[in-house]
Amino acid sequence: MSATGVPAPNAEQAGRRVEEVLDRLAASGNREACDAAEELVRVLMDFYGAGLARILALLGKAQPAALERLLRDELVSGMLVLHDLHPEPTEVRINRALESLPGRPVELIAFDPDTGALRVRSADSGGCGCPSTNSAARQAVEDALACFATEVSSVQLESAAKEPTLLQISPRPASVVAS
Repeated sequence: MSATGVPAPNAEQAGRRVEEVLDRLAASGNREACDAAEELVRVLMDFYGAGLARILALLGKAQPAALERLLRDELVSGMLVLHDLHPEPTEVRINRALESLPGRPVELIAFDPDTGALRVRSADSGGCGCPSTNSAARQAVEDALACFATEVSSVQLESAAKEPTLLQISPRPASVVAS
């Protein structure tokens, strides 16, 4: 959800849609139209990228708090990542994505930038530990990362270790009389 209350377009979905349209054009056999469409996408990417870079530079100097709010917005963050302009390091963006998860929170264990593999652990021991529950949790993590950290290519979810419950049995006090 964007700051305006309207569902924000997803950068990953928009990128897939652009690819689908370009693939359809390529399949049509019209090489000239396909080349023109690819050039149009490049020109628009360069134009919007330059505009975003200027906004970052101006806003970062004048209003760092406003810039922080923008970096927390999924749409804006996704656009900055898409244009390779995001000012925060990958690990900070990963943590931001994990913090945005509702419900079942997870914690970062490790991120390997060479492989894009992210290891996270369920921060609570709730849930049944069923494969479907873990799959849903992993999907939620992947969805959150899609806007904030596209460098992540795989997510490994580890369950939180449950502490064994210790039941202590002690003798009844002598003052308690059995009935």
